[in-house]
Amino acid sequence: MNIKQASRLNSVKEYYFSKKLKEIADLRATGKDIINLGIGNPDLPPSDATRKKLEEAIWENNTHGYQSYRGAPQLRKGIADWYQRYYQVDVNPENEVLPLIGSKEGIMHISMSFLEAGDEALVPNPGYPAYRTASMLAGAKVVNYDLVEELGWMPDLEKIEEQDLSKVKIMWVNFPNMPTGAAAHPDFYNKLITFAKRNEILIINDNPYSFILRDQPMSLMSIPEAKDVAMELNSLSKSHNMAGWRIGMLVGKKEWIDIVLKFKSNMDSGMFLPLQLGAVEALNNPPKWFSDLNDIYRERQKVVFKIMEKLNCTFQKDQGGMFVWAKIPSNYADGYALSDKVLYEQNVFLTPGGIFGSQGDQFIRISLCNKIEVLEKSLERINKILLEPISKS
Repeated sequence: MNIKQASRLNSVKEYYFSKKLKEIADLRATGKDIINLGIGNPDLPPSDATRKKLEEAIWENNTHGYQSYRGAPQLRKGIADWYQRYYQVDVNPENEVLPLIGSKEGIMHISMSFLEAGDEALVPNPGYPAYRTASMLAGAKVVNYDLVEELGWMPDLEKIEEQDLSKVKIMWVNFPNMPTGAAAHPDFYNKLITFAKRNEILIINDNPYSFILRDQPMSLMSIPEAKDVAMELNSLSKSHNMAGWRIGMLVGKKEWIDIVLKFKSNMDSGMFLPLQLGAVEALNNPPKWFSDLNDIYRERQKVVFKIMEKLNCTFQKDQGGMFVWAKIPSNYADGYALSDKVLYEQNVFLTPGGIFGSQGDQFIRISLCNKIEVLEKSLERINKILLEPISKS
């Protein structure tokens, strides 16, 4: 039988980390002790109260059936209360909050709900690869907008507006930004809202990093009139150490939430209720829980800074999020060259910035999701590397 893949898959490739993790597994199978500093997979647990609530809910006899596509009322209210408490944003838990099986699911659901052939989507370069692939799978044309270090990794809205935007339906933004760690200022958000209104573009802000190494979490939805032109994705994966729980959310006005729900309800079912009830407990974590978590990340960040300095990379020390983003020295062709050198010579994997787009070619990224001992062991290995020049290709 000659069964071919659907043509829509011709436009996308296998996710880089999927392939690289397979290579790392193969290297480990040969006996190599590979340290993976690449992926932002929180190694710390959720709060004790969160795990206890999950356990309690599992032992209830009435928590194991199908759940509402809209999410449990307790979770919707918990999300709304959390948005009010930390972001000073009012959302109606009845119809302006949609729990998701992780925010990555939401990226695909939004793309399939609003984009089709003939539409265009503005996608950041560098940026999370899922914005590009989801837009393309939905049939839309991807239009890159460059983020550059000289502008603090903020979009140049005036430059974007010089091009024809008549077919653009969605603009993906992600602040605090991954991979660069940059945070947006309210002044930029105000300009973004005005830009979206003027050009009739739906803004989707992906906001999972607002609590990580940030003293004051911020939401695009806190800007007046944002709800008229924007929706926001958020997640407990990073902020609450619950990546494997797959608890995400979408907030926005009822009309757009209902459109996404129409697609979502045909694609999946509601989340396991004990997970939702555990998430409600997590959303009640006190401010000290977040500050204690950030204290740990700050200590890890100090060691990662030493690694970057050893590699002769340059970087900003006020980065947020759970990564350190750094520019490679000019004697390396690109981040892939430096990443491969470190991997094959000292068995430490660093993420090449080029996987996030061409604007990341001259950068690498290191995750803070490793214990101090692992980071120090990586530093010891990297100290043994002879940093020989590599000619530009």
